[in-house]
Amino acid sequence: MNITVFCSAYSLDERYTAPAAEFARLLGERGHTLVWGGSHAGLMGLLADEVKEAGGRLVGISVDFLAHKAYEGADEMVSTPDLATRKAQLLERADALAVLVGGLGTLDEITEVLELKKHARHDKPVVVLDTEGFYTGMRVQLERMDAEGFLPRPLAELVHFAATPAEAIALLERTN
Repeated sequence: MNITVFCSAYSLDERYTAPAAEFARLLGERGHTLVWGGSHAGLMGLLADEVKEAGGRLVGISVDFLAHKAYEGADEMVSTPDLATRKAQLLERADALAVLVGGLGTLDEITEVLELKKHARHDKPVVVLDTEGFYTGMRVQLERMDAEGFLPRPLAELVHFAATPAEAIALLERTN
C-alpha cells in the first residue's frame, strides 16, 4: 500500500519520536510505501530513515519553497509549486492516510482530508496515531460534531484513532 503520513517536520521529544519510529519500521517491514512531505527535517526525516532501513519505499511530495529540505535518497521525489498542490498529490498518491503528531501544517492536512472524505471526494482510510493523547482534543471535538449533527456521515466512517503504532498499521491494513 501507499500510505501517506502527515506529521511534524520538527525535532521532537523521544516520547513522540519513539512511537513514530516504530510505526515507520512496521510500515517498511510490511512492504508498504511511505508517501510523505519529502523533508529530511525532524519527524519527517526520522520516518523516512526508518522506513528505508526496514526495506520500504519512499515517495516524497515536497513544495518548491522547501526544496532545500528535500530528503536525499527517496525512491521518488516530486516538487509542487504550492501547498495546495502538495496536499492534493499527497491524497492522490495514497491508498490510506496516517496522521502522527504535528503542528499547524499537519492540522491543516488532516482537516482537509476529513472534509473531502465527508463530501465523498475520497473514501480512503484515515488513521490518527494518538501518541501520548496528543489528539485527544481533536477527537473530543469530532465526537461532539458527530453527536450534535454536524457531520453527514458517522465519525467512525471518517477516521479511526489508534493508541499504538501496531494498532495504527492494523487499522490501515484492515480498512483498506
